[in-house]
Amino acid sequence: MASMQQGEQAAMEAQKGLASSAADLASSAEQQADSADRRTELAADRTVLAAERTYAAWVRTGLAALASGVGARALLEDVVPRPLAMAAGTVLILFSGFCFLAAVWRQMIPVAPPRPDTPRLPSWLLIGVNGFLLLVSFSALVGVWVQ
Repeated sequence: MASMQQGEQAAMEAQKGLASSAADLASSAEQQADSADRRTELAADRTVLAAERTYAAWVRTGLAALASGVGARALLEDVVPRPLAMAAGTVLILFSGFCFLAAVWRQMIPVAPPRPDTPRLPSWLLIGVNGFLLLVSFSALVGVWVQ
């Protein structure tokens, strides 16, 4: 009889251990799901921030090309034949306009779900700023050709 009670008690303890283990597994699975959701949200935020860095790189490249185009026209005029200086300035200024357009085009590509917590730059702001920079590029192009 004593061995039967010991067997029942061992079975009861095993069931309690099994129930505790199952509860731990359920809690662990819930934490993993929460963690995966959070990682997905953070990945969406990183995607938005990477897109903004790419936008900034295009604008920075465009501004450098614009300054180089105006500078090439001014500095190369006495060094190389005038048409070559104008061509160098023109190509660089046209490239700057391309960079400003490419910056807006790349930034307007929609973000794939899930929606990030980080807000994107408003479209009207991107178009306004880059439209202004494009006008500056074309004004510089006219300035290169008129002088």
